Amino acid sequence: MKKRSNHLLATLVLISTQALAAAPMPRLVQQDGHYALLVDGKPFTMLGVQAHNSSNYPNALPKVWAAVKDAHANTLEIPVAWEQIEPVEGKFDFGYVDTLVAEARRNGVRLVLLWFGTWKNTGPAYTPEWVKFDDKRFPRMLGRDGKASYCLSPLGEQTLVADRKAFVALMRHLKQIDEAQRTVIMVQVENEVGTYGTVRDFAARGEAAFRQPVPAAVLARKKPPVPGAASGTWSEVYGPYADEYFHAWAVASYIEEIAKAGRAVYDLPMFVNNALRDPLEPLAPWKGNFASGGPTYDVIDIYKAAAPHIDVAGPDLYAPQSNSVAATLDKFQRPDNALFVPEMGNAAAYARYVYRILGAGAIGVAPFGIDYADYSNYPLGSKRTDKTMVEPFGTIYAAFAPLARQWGRWALEGRTAGIAEGDDRKPQSLVLKDWGVSASFREWQFGTMGKDAKEEDYPPGTVAPNGGAAFAQIGADEFIVIGQHVRLHFWPAGANEGKRSMFARVEEGQFDPQGRWIMERNWNGDQVDHGVNLPARPTILKIRLRAY
Repeated sequence: MKKRSNHLLATLVLISTQALAAAPMPRLVQQDGHYALLVDGKPFTMLGVQAHNSSNYPNALPKVWAAVKDAHANTLEIPVAWEQIEPVEGKFDFGYVDTLVAEARRNGVRLVLLWFGTWKNTGPAYTPEWVKFDDKRFPRMLGRDGKASYCLSPLGEQTLVADRKAFVALMRHLKQIDEAQRTVIMVQVENEVGTYGTVRDFAARGEAAFRQPVPAAVLARKKPPVPGAASGTWSEVYGPYADEYFHAWAVASYIEEIAKAGRAVYDLPMFVNNALRDPLEPLAPWKGNFASGGPTYDVIDIYKAAAPHIDVAGPDLYAPQSNSVAATLDKFQRPDNALFVPEMGNAAAYARYVYRILGAGAIGVAPFGIDYADYSNYPLGSKRTDKTMVEPFGTIYAAFAPLARQWGRWALEGRTAGIAEGDDRKPQSLVLKDWGVSASFREWQFGTMGKDAKEEDYPPGTVAPNGGAAFAQIGADEFIVIGQHVRLHFWPAGANEGKRSMFARVEEGQFDPQGRWIMERNWNGDQVDHGVNLPARPTILKIRLRAY
């Protein structure tokens, strides 16, 4: 009997092992410069929300899950702090991680873990106390004046060893508890890295490294903004940009060591996020107006060279002005860098950008602070902390949710585009394959607003910009459109240019949980005579056009 039990146990272990081996790891894939995150082997669009920084404890999670549900999100981004898992050096506690993963599964939500290690918003606040207060073992940077910075140095060897050890322990634990289910789909390594107050580390270790030749991998990717030597020291190659670029290399190299070691244990996709420099300001050497050394748009090439185990550099959007958002998205979406917005303000003004971001083919987006903790991060986000804060995002996510997988596939194939209402409220246009589309805002469904219209004449709910639309071209003449507070006009372009055109069919409907289209009604007559008018409620249309 015992022999038979042992045989049964061996069989179950073999089956379990085969099942684990068959479960595909999340991974990032690229096709002609377009990207998708594969989860369970299929494209997955992250309709994400990020919890507040201090909501990473078991007793705080009920307020998180309630908001996740109201947001119709499929992904939660939430911190795991170094101080939390290793309060005593060498002794790890993963109780919170176990609770988080188990509850995410019960709520049907995927996780993106944010490693708050050596740096969180450039500072050491989330390091354990045995790190925080030992400047000798874990050195701070020194400024040009020789004074100690608040920031831990990326050249601190013992700091790297300790952070890497903790991160590897976390990744090893994730593999043990989640290799079969793949609840955790990405990991952020550190958080908004860089330094305010000093452009780089001017301690002896920093000076010695700064005088070394620029690594060949950096030279191959990052061309100097001003003429310099083809090779040599950082100053010789990059001139007035040398300090910032050296610091970016130092920080990225540090992150690479952590990411590389973690992925050797459990190979999840990894990314870094970025507190932005002004994307509209002409490029200039560092003037103290952003975190030097972070993955700002101008040093993405350096991060790609120094940190190949980091898949994506993503922008954190906390400037709601539409021209700033558009410029940032354009600078971070590159053939070698997937568009991913891991943080965005949670004020209602940011909700319209979901259409622009997902339409641009992003692998995901996540407004920050979407949980019901009694804390507001105004003016970076909403003044509100209840359901009214979540609703502008939740209504959009609810429309996207049933086709999040299919949208990811369309994005990978380069079939998507998006528009968000600008602060100037002016019409916009874009051209898709053989069709153009223009968008105007603050329109009623019928007729056209005159130039002399007064504020009370405009549709309710349009005082502030909140219109937008995302397009997926699913056939030569067929589109899925998701949008709100926008009027659309289509016209023949490309191969159709010069032809006349008409709507063949404009169906309003929704996708069921299996991704099948369910028509509610076909728009005609008044509903299309004045353009396709998407109302205040995010609406899904299936549009077929004909050129003749």
